Amino acid sequence: MARCLNSVCTDHRTVKGDFLKGIIAMPARRALEKEKIDSLEKLSDYSEEEIMNLHGFGKNTMDKLKNHMNEYKVSFKNENFEIES
Repeated sequence: MARCLNSVCTDHRTVKGDFLKGIIAMPARRALEKEKIDSLEKLSDYSEEEIMNLHGFGKNTMDKLKNHMNEYKVSFKNENFEIES
């Protein structure tokens, strides 16, 4: 007798939006979602070092992310920037 089997293992950890879908892997996207980073504008409020400290980010992921940001003329905040008075 044939029966229809439903998927036993479903992934409930999906990212709600499509932010960076196809650009970086799911663990890195989930880490950004956890920090409430859902746009390039919000991402630009962080330094590269701050993002590298998140789970799922390594050299390869950061390279992909920086290339994507460069396409949209967005960059990480510069930690060494000082305002002179």
